[in-house]
Amino acid sequence: MSLQEIHRTPLDERVLGCTFGNYPWDAWERAALAAGVPKALAGIGRLTMREAYQHGWTDKLKSLCGWNDDGRRMIKLALRSPKAAEKRWQQLLDTDGYRGEWKDGHWISRL
Repeated sequence: MSLQEIHRTPLDERVLGCTFGNYPWDAWERAALAAGVPKALAGIGRLTMREAYQHGWTDKLKSLCGWNDDGRRMIKLALRSPKAAEKRWQQLLDTDGYRGEWKDGHWISRL
């Protein structure tokens, strides 16, 4: 058993068991599009959900990014308030989960 296997979470097992194009963020994007979320906004939501996992954002942010409810709240927000959803998700992406920001050609960490 490798060290990585010892530290895997149930979320890791869920993601690592997927195949290309069938990750949870891909499924979320398909569900969002089927619900009527505009394509560009669904793309931003997909990226947000993916980055929350891949960059190890906090559990609270992962929850806001769909990991506790398969993204149902994200879809509701996108349909109810698309501009608010885009602003929130883009801010999360721009700051890598509120860790910092790119300013004047340099990364400024908030950690």
